[in-house]
Amino acid sequence: MRTLCWMIAVIAILVAAAPATAQRYDPNYPVCRQVWRRGGVTWFDCRYTTWDQCVMEAAPNQGMCLLNPYWPHSKQGSRGRYRR
Repeated sequence: MRTLCWMIAVIAILVAAAPATAQRYDPNYPVCRQVWRRGGVTWFDCRYTTWDQCVMEAAPNQGMCLLNPYWPHSKQGSRGRYRR
């Protein structure tokens, strides 16, 4: 019984020590930059209106540019068949 109490306490401490936050994409910008830092920390910075803007900032820093999957105009469906 004592072991179970210790295990629960250790799990509670580990969960409280590393709070998780949900990653959010800003749907107002079409280009995002994924940023990496030491220790495995990564996040998305979605504040770029053009690809070149993102590349200019990603080049000297660690990061990679990508299209924002939640930007409303990125979901371009196929136009379908043309009419005869």
